[in-house]
Amino acid sequence: MLKLNLPDFDFKIKETEGKRMIFDVLRSKYVALTPEEWVRQHFVQYLIREKHYPQTLLGNEIQIKLNGTTKRCDTIIYDLYLNPMIIVEYKAPSVTVTQLVFDQILRYNMTLRVQYLIVSNGFNHFCCRIDYETMQVEFLKDIPDYTEL
Repeated sequence: MLKLNLPDFDFKIKETEGKRMIFDVLRSKYVALTPEEWVRQHFVQYLIREKHYPQTLLGNEIQIKLNGTTKRCDTIIYDLYLNPMIIVEYKAPSVTVTQLVFDQILRYNMTLRVQYLIVSNGFNHFCCRIDYETMQVEFLKDIPDYTEL
């Protein structure tokens, strides 16, 4: 798979019925190894190992209700009271992060109202903080460490 703009990690990868699978530590199962999944697994490990996010507070493919339909957030990070705090949206490395990607994550946030939004395609990572009192969005230079939240 493609080298990303994230640290290298050792992943459990296997082949089942001709399909490559990668072990997702958050879902405790093997999932199809797509380009987007490759980004997700790297980013999750980056959050856990480099940014000190507790693994127990992260969830992948979390269902939410939005305008009567069911959607899935790629990753949600919860606070110590299990309230959603961060939504992370992943795209395949070949997908350019555009306003449409931010529109998608903003729609999810209409339901969750989190403090932070993160978007990554494995090469480019964007993080913004939302201040609901002033209705301002601030793009951060880096993904905050868990201890900084």
